Amino acid sequence: MELRHLRYFCVVAEELNFTSAAERLHMSQPPLSRQIKQLEREVGTELFERSSRGLQLTPSGIFFQQHAIQILEKVDVTVEATRHMARHKRQLFGIGFVPSVFYGQLPTLVRDLRQMDNVELSLAELTTVQQIQALKAGRIDMGFGRIRIDDPDVEQDILFDEPIIVALPSGHPLEGTTPTCEELACYPLILFPAKPRPSLADMVLGIFRRRGLKVQVFQEANEVQTALSLVASGIGITLVPEQVKRVQRDGITYVYLADKSITSPVICSRRRGEKPSPLMQKANAILDVLVENRRSGRYP
Repeated sequence: MELRHLRYFCVVAEELNFTSAAERLHMSQPPLSRQIKQLEREVGTELFERSSRGLQLTPSGIFFQQHAIQILEKVDVTVEATRHMARHKRQLFGIGFVPSVFYGQLPTLVRDLRQMDNVELSLAELTTVQQIQALKAGRIDMGFGRIRIDDPDVEQDILFDEPIIVALPSGHPLEGTTPTCEELACYPLILFPAKPRPSLADMVLGIFRRRGLKVQVFQEANEVQTALSLVASGIGITLVPEQVKRVQRDGITYVYLADKSITSPVICSRRRGEKPSPLMQKANAILDVLVENRRSGRYP
């Protein structure tokens, strides 16, 4: 399947007429019809319903059109961004991150890199598993997550460990306390992210499992913001890394755990064995300062 097939399909889907579509594409009708038939054979289903009344998209065709448009828009944006980088001789630097690390000092790293004249920064919200895949594929250069994943092509460094705290609905019986895990196990739990796994959700479940405690998982959410919204609704509690407490919102109170040893690592992932470029060296230098500030309790 080629991009031109997607472009041909989208024009036909808009016109619902091969003659009009061929005119827009500056080609004759028979070759266009053959291209669409070839596309349908490759997809494995009819995308258009052909009748005496003309063309109509099938349900499969409607679905395919929605995704084809997204693909073509992404390609156009990527091509234009690449041309922009070439014109301005900018270097692309990709950073992947899990949302819960973006409430701390990572935005400072992003801000400092963006101030460099020759850098085009690309940010991607990815789970740690997805970051490993993106690093190996060259889509990002540095990832920030919380899960240790063994991969011979990727090196991971623990930057620091931060406390796990509890997000409670305002007015909760545990508000103003430092609860134990045994106390927390008595209340409905909201986990995030729901998928893909392994993730912070498995880390949280492990906290209770290692202590022989069973918990009632009331709801799973894909994003920390969704989990916090569910907490604010009063349907459960959730465990979050300390950085998340910077998210101040109505209906939520944060409390620390009685067991101070319960922490979550912040892990930086990079491609193994790759000689650091000047840009990577600069990013590492900025990161070293930020990590030292975090460890010593200073924040920029």
